[in-house]
Amino acid sequence: MTAGFSFSLRATDGAARTGVIETPRGEIRTPAFMPVGTAGTVKAMLPGHVREAGADIILGNTYHLMLRPGAERVAALGGLHAFMNWPRPILTDSGGFQVMSLGALRKLTEEGVSFRSHIDGSAHMLTPERSIEIQCLLGADIQMQLDECPAIPIEKEAARRSMLLSARWAERSKRAFEEKSAPGQALFGIVQGADYDDLRAESAARLLETGFDGYAVGGLAVGEGRAVMFRVLEATAPRLPADRPRYLMGVGKPADIVGAVARGIDMFDCVLPTRAGRHGQAWTRNGPINIKNAQYADDPAPLDPASACPASRDYSKAYLNHLFRAGEYLGPMLLTWHNVAFYQSLMAEIRAAVAAGRFSEFVADFRAATGESVL
Repeated sequence: MTAGFSFSLRATDGAARTGVIETPRGEIRTPAFMPVGTAGTVKAMLPGHVREAGADIILGNTYHLMLRPGAERVAALGGLHAFMNWPRPILTDSGGFQVMSLGALRKLTEEGVSFRSHIDGSAHMLTPERSIEIQCLLGADIQMQLDECPAIPIEKEAARRSMLLSARWAERSKRAFEEKSAPGQALFGIVQGADYDDLRAESAARLLETGFDGYAVGGLAVGEGRAVMFRVLEATAPRLPADRPRYLMGVGKPADIVGAVARGIDMFDCVLPTRAGRHGQAWTRNGPINIKNAQYADDPAPLDPASACPASRDYSKAYLNHLFRAGEYLGPMLLTWHNVAFYQSLMAEIRAAVAAGRFSEFVADFRAATGESVL
């Protein structure tokens, strides 16, 4: 494992785990949820409020930052941490998912992906080496290999070709990381293979042979459904080293997170809490609500009177309803803050339950409150 970066398990309860990732910029308590700061900001939130909500780490996006304002510019301004006033750990994705989503605007080869910017149509080439160079220029504490993320369903032979390409790119990413990274930075490999258990097993074996500081499960949360996702995790997570962090990319809803923790996952990210907050959806212990609904126009109760988060505790549902109906900026800001705090509170409760050996009771309580089964 990279010097200055480490992971220690503190407790397990079945397959569920809790631990701590140590980085030069601070600890990351796991299971951890990373708010998404795509373009150098967690949308509608101040960095200090993100930290106060309980987040130890946030996620930045290589694709968006390379296009605007540019990785070299961010580096010249002191790196992404200084640029956005977030002194704690940052994980950057490789940019691959966004590039692969461009459809006709991109072309995939062994070398990498050539594409045209969705902003101005300018031509770019993203290779494993360039992706790592960008992430190093940004100064990311945890970096991701470039991979191909195919849609599900996909024919098995096509899935295998894609998985093998990602495995070759993983080797190139690691070589570039060894040349360009700074002390304390870490690189994660990404397991691919669509919904084929044997391809996932082969992908994991190839990544372990290459050797990474942590391992991500990619290619899920792309419309395959919760049952398929959980089955893939059950087949994949046990094949990953117990002494390295396990990251499920792009997930997700609270039930997805609880179910993935039950299957051995340590890290998560998703735009859902911030995107939902901007559109009037608040996550609560009993599931999501739409604060714009008329039933909340005269509701004097806050979203969560017991919460430590001011957005959850100090503003009535009636006021939040008014803000959204009036088109006031404060509405999305407060609801985003609430959602981020809710997700961080969920993670804290999960960590405490695993540490106390009562994760099964936590799952039962979660199901009773939400009506969602995760086992």
